[in-house]
Amino acid sequence: MKAKVYFSREISPEKVLAMYRALGVDLPGKVAVKVHSGEKGNQNFLRPEFWRPMVEAVHGTIVECNTAYGDASGGVRDHTQSHQKLLEEHGWTKYFDVDLMDAEGPDVVWPIPGGKVLKENHVGKHILNYDSMQVLAHFKGHPMGGYGGALKQLAIGCASRAGKALIHSAGKTDDRYETWQHHASSVAFPEAMADAASSVVAHFQGKIAFINVMKNLSVDCDCCAVAEDPCMKDIGILASLDPVAIDQACIDLVLASDDPGKAHFMERVNSRNGIHTIEAAAELGFGAREYELVEM
Repeated sequence: MKAKVYFSREISPEKVLAMYRALGVDLPGKVAVKVHSGEKGNQNFLRPEFWRPMVEAVHGTIVECNTAYGDASGGVRDHTQSHQKLLEEHGWTKYFDVDLMDAEGPDVVWPIPGGKVLKENHVGKHILNYDSMQVLAHFKGHPMGGYGGALKQLAIGCASRAGKALIHSAGKTDDRYETWQHHASSVAFPEAMADAASSVVAHFQGKIAFINVMKNLSVDCDCCAVAEDPCMKDIGILASLDPVAIDQACIDLVLASDDPGKAHFMERVNSRNGIHTIEAAAELGFGAREYELVEM
């Protein structure tokens, strides 16, 4: 059976919750809600107010991890203290319990027995405190991955600083200061992301759901302190239990668009071999590229 991907052209906090309800799941126990909290200075990230009805409905805890890049990027999310301060500045702590999952070590190390590139994934140890996960992704471009969606939230998003370094270096180093000397190729990096994502899906097997919001469609990620302004009009909200299908559906909706900014957006995706993340994830078998789009 093809995975169902629910799609709505309406973008609102209430519609996000309606899309989750359409999935017919009830995430059990303590729910980790993975968001992108936005880098300092970024103008495109989706604000806590937008996600609030969804997070409150599942009584979720916002989870994030520290970044691997340092001060040269202009970012402040690479250290727990400055990251926590930014989470407060961006309003996350005003509404929700917030957990930096790798605020304290040691990391949890999950083996990836069938990995294409990685043998193991390093994630913040607090991930073990949760019974299920709701992945809320802002779909947009990305300077390194080509695009960011559900798979990136699972991979880079859940990895600790050491885990991020391993993904970026295709397993060569877990030292964030060395990783840029060993940065993976445009084939190995997407495959490493798929490997890492597979371990998170395996951990929450059957207790994980995905929502992608196609809004503020910049070629740059919310991790960019200075991001390019959106180049396409907003497209809609998607929801699925399959992380591969939901990302593929987003790419297909961009490709089907008559927006003149499409060429610029897809140049970013294709120049970074971004679709190979989807291909590799499908080959690993934790999702499928074929899906049924159900418009709501």
